[in-house]
Amino acid sequence: MTTPAPQWLPAWETTDSLARVATLFERTFGASTDGTFSAPGRVNLIGEHTDYNGGLALPIALEHRTYVAVRLREDSLVRLVSAQGEGVWEADLDAVAPGAVSGWGSYLVGVAWALRQDGFTVPGFEAAVDSCVPFGAGLSSSAALEASLAVGLDTLLGLGLGGDDDGRSRLAAACVRAENEIAGAATGGMDQAASLRAQDGHALALDCLDGSVRHEPFAPVDRELLVIDTRAPHSLNDGQYASRRATCDAAAAVLGVPTLRHWLDAATDAAAAVASADALLDDDVARRRVRHVLTEIDRTRQAHDALRAGDWDAFGALMDASHASLRDDYEVTVPELDVAVEAARAAGAVGARMTGGGFGGSAIALVPAGTSHEVAHAVAQAFAEHGFTSPAFLTSRAAGPAA
Repeated sequence: MTTPAPQWLPAWETTDSLARVATLFERTFGASTDGTFSAPGRVNLIGEHTDYNGGLALPIALEHRTYVAVRLREDSLVRLVSAQGEGVWEADLDAVAPGAVSGWGSYLVGVAWALRQDGFTVPGFEAAVDSCVPFGAGLSSSAALEASLAVGLDTLLGLGLGGDDDGRSRLAAACVRAENEIAGAATGGMDQAASLRAQDGHALALDCLDGSVRHEPFAPVDRELLVIDTRAPHSLNDGQYASRRATCDAAAAVLGVPTLRHWLDAATDAAAAVASADALLDDDVARRRVRHVLTEIDRTRQAHDALRAGDWDAFGALMDASHASLRDDYEVTVPELDVAVEAARAAGAVGARMTGGGFGGSAIALVPAGTSHEVAHAVAQAFAEHGFTSPAFLTSRAAGPAA
């Protein structure tokens, strides 16, 4: 069997990309843009399905970004074009409401709607979009889309939110409302925080209980991060994500706490929290979902310590344990994700896990420096042996936020 050469997805150069999206804008709308902006996708190093449980997450922003060119209008009309689509998407911003619009443009018009809901005056606008964040790969292409427009509207309208972390937190909240309420796709907020609040060269230690962040330097010594786009279909609006979130909410209600994080923090340790929850929950599925959340928050705390200590072997072991929990207790992996993780480990990865919401999407592997191509070849070979669609690969350092 001949294994196809791995396909690599490079990040685009920013200056050229901003010029290209401005050209698309001018060609489509026949006028110059008021400004060009961009925002990154993300990978979550660890802390999966914890954000809507008040937990901890540890994402980095990718070098792969979405680029947008924007011009404000004097009326309420919104017109959008994408280099990845056909035609012009249109809506009246005054008529936007939950359930009123659909399609990719709902993620953008939803941001403007959410900013209006937050008390800001936002007119209609025209925008052109281009992106190298892989779509449907679980790398937060939707959050990058939302965040790129959010910083654009903030800048052009002088809202004053983009200059500090508190303001960027408000922009992230607007993006979350856009995705949850207007686009109708569930999100817990970690993706938008990573795209808007990350810092170059750092992982974002995000506490989803109070929204606070710390910026932890992320530059693994003698290691590099390989991202594997499995090309397995990925969607968070097919009911699976919502089902798990509902199970967690119901479990928290049975346990008498606002979030599962509160239950963990009230216990002496994660093992005690799991044991006491098991005793009170009478449904085995709920027990397993809760066990994942409680242990994943604890793993993320340990990962913070390993990151600060530069203990990449310990960090990799936590990645492995996270994937096992997501596979066995939370049941959000698919065969492509499991094969990617197993093949990467067999080829020398220090640790590997699925990243994002699961049900398809991407995996990440922490590999010895200089071995990404070797590991990618091994993963591609394993996919060919299983008859899967050929995966794609990218590497990235921890990049900067929307700007």
